[in-house]
Amino acid sequence: MKKHIKIIALFSIVTAALLAMPDISRAQDAPASPTAPAAKNKAVPFHGKVAAVDTNAMTLTVATLNFNITSKTKITKDGQPATLSEIIVGDAITGSYKKDAAGQLNATLIRDGNAKAKTPRTGKKKKGVADTNAPAAN
Repeated sequence: MKKHIKIIALFSIVTAALLAMPDISRAQDAPASPTAPAAKNKAVPFHGKVAAVDTNAMTLTVATLNFNITSKTKITKDGQPATLSEIIVGDAITGSYKKDAAGQLNATLIRDGNAKAKTPRTGKKKKGVADTNAPAAN
């Protein structure tokens, strides 16, 4: 009888060890520390009136933000390529920038003025619509 109890106890211990084995192996497979995905350096849009332009330091200030102008910065004025010296304090501009590792704001795009000049429509008239560009009838 004692021999049967020892055998049953031994089988119970072996069974318990086999049941615990998958949990132990899963714990070893888990990574030591979760890795965060690398943050993408996306361009951030901005708009406002120009507060200052420094062509020597190649910087542009809009409100309280100072933007560095680099060789990669694309500047347009009224839809045409332009330079930093063509931007005047008080101009309403839009654009985008990227923040570098040092925390500097590097302008990637600056648009000054209207990108597209609005032109009057030409083409077929709709029925019942008056032509406001036609001379007045006498």
